[in-house]
Amino acid sequence: MRHELHHGVLVERRFATKRECETQQNLVRQLDRFVSHLGVIGPEFAFRPLPEYEVWVADVAFISQSRHDAIADDDYLRGAPELVMEVLSLTDSAYDVNEREAFCLENGCLEFWVVDPKRKSVKVSTPDRKTITYIEGDTILLNVPATGELAVSEIFSTT
Repeated sequence: MRHELHHGVLVERRFATKRECETQQNLVRQLDRFVSHLGVIGPEFAFRPLPEYEVWVADVAFISQSRHDAIADDDYLRGAPELVMEVLSLTDSAYDVNEREAFCLENGCLEFWVVDPKRKSVKVSTPDRKTITYIEGDTILLNVPATGELAVSEIFSTT
C-alpha cells in the first residue's frame, strides 16, 4: 500500500495492477506526443492541492514546464496538476473518485479524466462541471494542455 494525506487523514491506496500500469503507460505515451514541448507528463505524480494536510498522488498527470521548474527538488507540486487522470480499479469507490475529481477541479485542475480499463471508457470533466464520456470507437478532443485528437482505443491498446 502507498499512503496519501487527505484533509489531514492518512489514506492507504493500493499499488496499480498490471492492467492499470499498462493503461497509465499508454496514457503517458499517447499524450506525450501532444504535450512534451509544453511541460511534463508522468505516472504516479505527487502533488499538494492545498498547502497543509494534503499530499495526493495522481495516476497520471500533466503540469506546465514553468510549474515543474518552480518545484523545489525536495518538495511536491503546489496546487493540482492542470490535467489529472485516474485509472479506475476494482477497489475504487464512487465516493472516492468523485471526491478526488471535485478536490482537483477546485484546486487548479483544468481537466480531470476517469479512465476505466474494464469498460474501455474515458470520462472528461472540467471545473465548470461539464462532463463528456468517451467510449471505444470515439475520439477525445484534447483541449488541455494542447489541442488534438486521441482515439479511446489507443489508450487501451496492448501493442
